[in-house]
Amino acid sequence: MAVTENFIENLPADMFPPMEFTQRTQRLQSRMQRDGLDGLVVTNLTNLRYLTGFTGSAGVLLVTQGELLFVSDGRYRDQSVAEIAAAGVDLRIEIVAADPDSVIAEAALHAGVDSLGLEAQSVTWAAQQRWQSELFTTGEITATHGVIEELRLIKDAGEAARIRAACAIADEALLQVRPRLGEGPTEVEFGLELDARMRTLGAADLSFETIVASGPNGAKPHHHPSSRQIREGDLVVIDFGALIDGYHSDMTRTVAVGDVGPDRQNMLDVVLASQQAGVEAIYPGVSAAEVDAACRQVIAEAGLEEAFLHSTGHGVGLDIHEEPRVSSRSTAILRPGHVVTVEPGVYLPEFGGVRIEDTLLVTDGGCDRLTLAPKNPSL
Repeated sequence: MAVTENFIENLPADMFPPMEFTQRTQRLQSRMQRDGLDGLVVTNLTNLRYLTGFTGSAGVLLVTQGELLFVSDGRYRDQSVAEIAAAGVDLRIEIVAADPDSVIAEAALHAGVDSLGLEAQSVTWAAQQRWQSELFTTGEITATHGVIEELRLIKDAGEAARIRAACAIADEALLQVRPRLGEGPTEVEFGLELDARMRTLGAADLSFETIVASGPNGAKPHHHPSSRQIREGDLVVIDFGALIDGYHSDMTRTVAVGDVGPDRQNMLDVVLASQQAGVEAIYPGVSAAEVDAACRQVIAEAGLEEAFLHSTGHGVGLDIHEEPRVSSRSTAILRPGHVVTVEPGVYLPEFGGVRIEDTLLVTDGGCDRLTLAPKNPSL
């Protein structure tokens, strides 16, 4: 379905259901109680946004069973009040000139917190040492791993709608600029046109730096667009995404410019079959490792297993790469509400590369493909 400009401005009022901020906090408090945590200090900004709706670059949240305390600096005095109120989160806000950790620690002690969790992946060693030796000396400091990230695995209706909208913008942007590949632009030129088109359609930002990799550059999975001119006979790998209200999309298409010859066509055929096998493998209760194996089996049977250089996929949400990972070593079991990518690829320096990727929402009966741009490689 074609997207009209500006896509976001033309959305129906109910396109984005409200997100369940209050339920998120309640689930977190239940998890803390189960883990024996009286308090949790949230410093990861993505997790902070997930719980409160705050989008700034500086803030700390203390979660206890009794209350939530948000601390930031004067730059966010008005923004924090507006965003947190819009999210409907009941918390106390303190704006300080410096050292928010001291304010959080004092509040934790005043609340009678004995066991305080710190997010291990977002707290530096120096900060942990200060908490232990100076800020919270009367209780136990606990390193927590993935407590909030586990809650983020299952997307609510509001999150899924935002990811779907980001995917729709990416679909339409590629549809509009794809014919330009036959006109010989450079990788940089094509990437800039694609980026501009996503913004024109209403994307708040890009999900990540757009990858445009043509000819031999396609053999580098994370190639940065260069001044190389796209030409007849090239395979062009295009990996990109749009950002809507904090939520990402992720899609890769590989386009054949003219006649690419039998070897490159074989690569296209194999990767398309591999990607389809991975999509068809997605069901609730299936392990992420099984999806990875389904993709790899097709590529291995074609004798190209050594050219598949990365894992099959990853979760998508407030972060472009998040859990669950779709790889041979993943222990994740897919559940309704997970949003993951399936993106097998083969990379041969003498021919270039092929990658095909969709963003998919796991449903009760399988999965819903959110990225709908055609996979036909021909212009």
